[in-house]
Amino acid sequence: MSLFDLTGKSVVVTGASSGLGADAARSYGQAGAKVALLARRKEKLDSLAQELRLSGTEALAVECDVSSEASVEHAVGEVVDAFGRIDVLLNNAGVAIPGSVEYISLDDWDRIMSINVKGIYLMCRTVVPHMRRQKYGKIVNISSINATLADKNPALARHAYNASKAAVKGLTIGLAASYAGENITVNSIGPGLFESEMTENTLMKHEEFMKLYNFVNPSSRPGARGELNGTIIYFSSDASSYVTGQHIIVDGGFSIV
Repeated sequence: MSLFDLTGKSVVVTGASSGLGADAARSYGQAGAKVALLARRKEKLDSLAQELRLSGTEALAVECDVSSEASVEHAVGEVVDAFGRIDVLLNNAGVAIPGSVEYISLDDWDRIMSINVKGIYLMCRTVVPHMRRQKYGKIVNISSINATLADKNPALARHAYNASKAAVKGLTIGLAASYAGENITVNSIGPGLFESEMTENTLMKHEEFMKLYNFVNPSSRPGARGELNGTIIYFSSDASSYVTGQHIIVDGGFSIV
């Protein structure tokens, strides 16, 4: 199991204030890593950092808007000053706004692209030079099952989200090809429907959708909190040292039927 051990590694998690990001941060701590928590809601970060410290994890809370160049550069600088290096970057920050191209506003389209795509670009642009200098790095990008699958129900259309998460897959393979020779791996994960703060106020509110989703999905349910962590730790650890540019879907089998 030493392949999955992250003792002494420095990890950055974006979108860490709640949901899948917070769960991932806890898992990184359990694996022995030092964890830097990045998000806009500082009070939630402070609470999670205190929780992690009480469990024995070295944790740092840093307010960061991933769509802002200045904010990203400042946050990464704080992490490097505190931890000395960045070994793992989990690009988890994201937003989903429903709407087809006919109805989603330009402001909402731009917001989705700024956080879901530009945010990963800015984080990678700022962190990769540190990883290149140390000749080691693991970048894990959270894409979505919606990078390749969509819903034909107009009420559930999320065209900007589809486009942004497909872009994450494309950026992942580009980065992977460029930096594999410098001992930096870049992979992405496509979660299906998971219980989270983002989904509880959107898809999970639609009773008919949930009935259909649970009927179609071989697992007959959405993903539970913590069920994404194993894949995240795999891509973040030396267990995946010869794996790069790959995309793993974690959806309980939804996409195979």
